[in-house]
Amino acid sequence: MGRVTARRRITRVDLDSPQPRLTRPDTLAAEEPLEIRVGPAGARRPALAVTMRTPGNDIDLAIGFLVTEGIIASSDDVVTAQLCAGDNEPNTYNVVDVALAPGVAPPSTDPARHFYTTSSCGVCGKASIDAVRVRSRYDIAADPVTVDAEVLTSLPDTLRAAQKAFDATGGLHAAGLFTPGGELVCAREDVGRHNAVDKVVGWAARAGRLPATGHVLMVSGRASFELVQKATLAGVPVLAAVSAPSTLAVELAAESGLTLVGFLRSRVFNLYSGEHRVVMPPR
Repeated sequence: MGRVTARRRITRVDLDSPQPRLTRPDTLAAEEPLEIRVGPAGARRPALAVTMRTPGNDIDLAIGFLVTEGIIASSDDVVTAQLCAGDNEPNTYNVVDVALAPGVAPPSTDPARHFYTTSSCGVCGKASIDAVRVRSRYDIAADPVTVDAEVLTSLPDTLRAAQKAFDATGGLHAAGLFTPGGELVCAREDVGRHNAVDKVVGWAARAGRLPATGHVLMVSGRASFELVQKATLAGVPVLAAVSAPSTLAVELAAESGLTLVGFLRSRVFNLYSGEHRVVMPPR
């Protein structure tokens, strides 16, 4: 498995310094491709996707990706998932091979359904937006959970405190799964927002905690369409982000019954859907 961070020599420029050019080592967030192969047990499994990610928790990433793509519902749909070396790079472990359980339909072999994802976009290679508007197996709207507004405002700082690799690099996104009381149960980092979420969802699947009923998913960046979709497919009723949502994200959240929180910073935030789940303090 690759490293989460790597050291590189850089030239730092500070025009206000007596020594404006200084060569020194710097710590960077690692980014490597991960190929996800999926198919029935006992057969050669084709590649479904390649995603650029920060190495680490790769099995969780692959399982979470399959959950949030609607290919599997839980880890019970998987016989084995193993990290292995690539065909052309035997000394690197950038392939996860997933064997599906009997009776689980393999993903489509349509080339338009196979895609390459960058670290910044989870759905760039999809054939159309209709292909990603997947219906969740879980009834998000029926989840009765409520969250105090005071608890919501504490989540960004709690998640930030768990970002160990960010401290070293300043270049990683994070996702965290919280209880309604604000307890962090899982945090993951990655160069890609969608990868960080998939790693959390994969952890929940492998821990037998799907659907993630009664939980809050907190993300360090914006709330895009694909992140709302991932939350709904994991059965998460509340998604909170420190930055803005997109119009399509708000539409999907409203359709799904998801509570969507944006611009969650300090003691201020916006509610875009599902306002009934947020309990305001007494005045």
